[in-house]
Amino acid sequence: MSSNPPDLRPDLAPKPRMSDPARPGQPTIGMVSLGCPKALVDSERILTRLRAEGYAISPDYTGAEAVIVNTCGFLDSAKAESLEAIGEALAENGRVIVTGCLGAEEDYIRGTHPSVLAVTGPHQYEQVLDAVHAAVPPAPDPYIDLLPASGVSLTPRHYSYLKISEGCNHKCKFCIIPDMRGRLASRPAHAVLREAEKLVEAGVKELLVISQDTSAYGVDIKHAEANGHRAHITDLARDLGGLGAWVRLHYVYPYPHVRQLIPLMAEGLILPYLDIPFQHAHPDTLRRMARPAAAAKTLDEIAAWRRDCPDITLRSTFIVGYPGETEAEFQTLLDWMDEAQLDRVGCFQYENVDGARSNTLPDHVPDEVKQDRWNRFMEKAQAISEAKLAAKVGTRMEVIVDDIDEDGIATCRTKADAPEIDGNLFIDEGTEGLRVGQIVTVEVDEAGEYDLWGGVV
Repeated sequence: MSSNPPDLRPDLAPKPRMSDPARPGQPTIGMVSLGCPKALVDSERILTRLRAEGYAISPDYTGAEAVIVNTCGFLDSAKAESLEAIGEALAENGRVIVTGCLGAEEDYIRGTHPSVLAVTGPHQYEQVLDAVHAAVPPAPDPYIDLLPASGVSLTPRHYSYLKISEGCNHKCKFCIIPDMRGRLASRPAHAVLREAEKLVEAGVKELLVISQDTSAYGVDIKHAEANGHRAHITDLARDLGGLGAWVRLHYVYPYPHVRQLIPLMAEGLILPYLDIPFQHAHPDTLRRMARPAAAAKTLDEIAAWRRDCPDITLRSTFIVGYPGETEAEFQTLLDWMDEAQLDRVGCFQYENVDGARSNTLPDHVPDEVKQDRWNRFMEKAQAISEAKLAAKVGTRMEVIVDDIDEDGIATCRTKADAPEIDGNLFIDEGTEGLRVGQIVTVEVDEAGEYDLWGGVV
């Protein structure tokens, strides 16, 4: 599921954290990276390759000889944002190369912006490089331009996304990601682990494991073993847990073998955090989505996970207003939420996406009904979150420091919080000795609907 926020603007998109100014005559490229963390990893790989070829990276439009826009194309609203970003880059710079998920629809892009220099699809690194070479020929200095040991990162230095596979084998009717990114293609486990080792060596304190279906990692390569490491999510999680960094798993489908991850969480090898896209709870809605329809069994799994790892945090996303969703089906979802008591919840109102099979389903839900159900769902989720956070007041927990502002207020995250999508813990006193990336113990003294406040112990 894309996490492209509705208010994302190109000038607020992640910028390369490259402080070295361009030398005289050095070709310079800009980058705007939109969409989900998987797209962010693609942007980092492209910039790392360009940096190794002698290009400088510009943090703004005017300092670049060309701009790469890495697009999102999961929802029609995200497509509109991507087109807007491309238009802004053209207006500010004039020389634009488009890549990413929306790049799979070249005619759609050129229909609005015919003057873009090139269009490539997702994770087509070589084609992007070819387009950059054609627009801005490389001019490397072999005595200066060396590949940075940790590559180019678009995230803060203390955490990094670790992509373990591309594509997806699911055929959810509302999703076109398999059409854009293809079927599941897992990376060898030893390659993933080597990248993780290099990140930790470079100072990364938290590894965020991402893919479209993390639970299915290695299925396509029959869980092959190479260089002593097996391509299976349980084995990979255990290997990553031995590196000394926080390891957080995203996009985990609730397959039976997921229960094998819970002991690793209870042991402290990986964070007690599961990001699982349940999407709905009514079996008829799930069938229309072409997703597993076993919400009742899922409640049993959740109970077992919490029994074996009481500290586990469960995050999920849901869709309301899916075609054919009745009031009774929606009420089943609310009742399921009461039972599941999920810790972190996001919700989307259904919208058609070009090419999705759900577009042709009967009984589409009116927009005003979708909005009403979204409001009611989020009210329920907010109440659950508020109660769960209130129970943490007076407890002690480890947090990682993400930022310290000019007033000395530290923005931190607990083990229950993924960056940019979950809550925060704020420390507003006694932060003089703290530094970004540090992991410290705090005592929680206040709770809100989604955030906590506390002090260093």
